[in-house]
Amino acid sequence: MGVVVVGVDGSDASMDALRFAADEAHLRSVPLRVVSGWTPPVTGKWPAGIILDPEPFERAARHTVDAMITAVGSEFEGIEVEPIVAVGGGATALLEHCSDAVIVVVGSRGRGGFKGLLLGSVSQQVVLHAPCPVVVVRHPPED
Repeated sequence: MGVVVVGVDGSDASMDALRFAADEAHLRSVPLRVVSGWTPPVTGKWPAGIILDPEPFERAARHTVDAMITAVGSEFEGIEVEPIVAVGGGATALLEHCSDAVIVVVGSRGRGGFKGLLLGSVSQQVVLHAPCPVVVVRHPPED
């Protein structure tokens, strides 16, 4: 049966990818898995022995996923939606959760800082390593 997997990070490009993925899930009559990865902050500048609580970072990632799902809620009518918030970068999280996917959908660029890239690092890694077809949804450029 399989699932449609989509990566989200709160960016406009990932919102476009989420809408595209919802349409694909409808067309294929399969569940939609909405995946977001988060990484704990680097603690190199903190004194030795300081451990940051990861819970606020995970909570923020979960909030992003929930807000995006809510924003396009009507488009999920009749679709089983499985939100996943995973520790790890976006590409790692997506690749770990797409083994049963019929398709993976990502935005062309997310929240990364290299606006000149045609593909962001997450979308490029997913295209190169996913075990199934990948759709990269291009967000219209800002004027």
